[in-house]
Amino acid sequence: MSFALIVVPIVLLLLGFPIFLVLLTAVTVAVMFFLQVQPIVLHQHLFGSINAFALLAVPFFIYAGELMGRGSVAQRLVDFVQAGASPVRGSLGVTTVGTAAIFGAISGVSAATVATIGKVMYPAMRRGGYPEHFAAGLVTAVGAIDIIIPPSIPMIVYGAAAQESVPRLYAAGIVPGLLIAAMLAAYVMWYAKKHNFDAGERFNGKRMWTATVRGLWALGAPVIILGGIYGGVFSPTEAAAVATIYAALVTRFVFRELSFRDIVAAAGATAVFTSQVLIIVACAGVFGWILTVNQVPAAMVALLKDYSVSPWMLLLAINILLLVVGCFLDPLSAILLLTPLLVPVVKAVGIDTVHFGIVVTVNLAIGLFHPPFGINIFVAQSVLGIKLESIYRGIIPFVVIYLIALALITYIPEISLIGVKLMMSN
Repeated sequence: MSFALIVVPIVLLLLGFPIFLVLLTAVTVAVMFFLQVQPIVLHQHLFGSINAFALLAVPFFIYAGELMGRGSVAQRLVDFVQAGASPVRGSLGVTTVGTAAIFGAISGVSAATVATIGKVMYPAMRRGGYPEHFAAGLVTAVGAIDIIIPPSIPMIVYGAAAQESVPRLYAAGIVPGLLIAAMLAAYVMWYAKKHNFDAGERFNGKRMWTATVRGLWALGAPVIILGGIYGGVFSPTEAAAVATIYAALVTRFVFRELSFRDIVAAAGATAVFTSQVLIIVACAGVFGWILTVNQVPAAMVALLKDYSVSPWMLLLAINILLLVVGCFLDPLSAILLLTPLLVPVVKAVGIDTVHFGIVVTVNLAIGLFHPPFGINIFVAQSVLGIKLESIYRGIIPFVVIYLIALALITYIPEISLIGVKLMMSN
């Protein structure tokens, strides 16, 4: 059995096969040659893995972000944030961070944020005197906030895999996401002061009012999503559907930027991306079933008990594992592959699974822009048209900032759980 579950996946990964095919092949080999079960169980578990109400939120949130990203929403958000940040030294960089955080509360797709915000803010930062490597590094790194601040697609997938409440995970992600955004903004201001550029300008109340009015409809999306969920109006899945309708109405009839053909085109792009996500979910689900049938999680828990591993040591080891895995796998694949193994282990030592979900998400967010294969790096290179060497050089300090934030979030559970206590108290 170890040949099917260890050797086959490693060989296929090294050969460059896509992750869903790696998992499906490993399971097929296990079922056909090592398990005394009918092959029909493959079909049953493949479809059973995506038969989860929470997963319906995935295409809706993707579609809402796709609609918002095709119009002037990004520019309106930039104008709003920049009007408020204008007196601050490093205002353009702070605006990049703030806009990414707000856009993440609409979409939750990191690569989309890098592309959308990068097109607007990278040229502005370069005109403002920011070095190429710094501006590129910032644009590449800020997109990772989007899978931490709700609505987050990786949190939906973790919730389904770990059988954890998505609203609780969303509540837990707010403070860590804002903490990382604040740390990035503080570094930008320090860097701008050290290198004596982007001194900011006097606050203009009229400009702020105009930007607020122009951005009001764009800002309404996260208010509807989070307000509806925690106001008890609808579930995360229903919130995603409402966000989609809101985005379509705003971009078509309020901003008058998208035609019906554009809306249909956005639906087509959403269908393609959703199919890519759900085929991974299906294959990872059946792989997790194989692991459970062979009592792999139970064996890992027994091993921990034998060696009396403390929670802080376990979290350190898991962080290292996730950081390495995140360099090679996308967050959804990593979550689906590792959650069935790790959740029983962390439960055994008393770690809250909501807190652990945030730790997992932050780790894999770092993997999105960590050298050498972070997907955001290649998205930024394509959008910005600059050399990889410049992006690699620019992201180093931001990787360090995220790692510091990860350590705080890992070993101070209250950073995550305070949001749950405040927003889920009723």
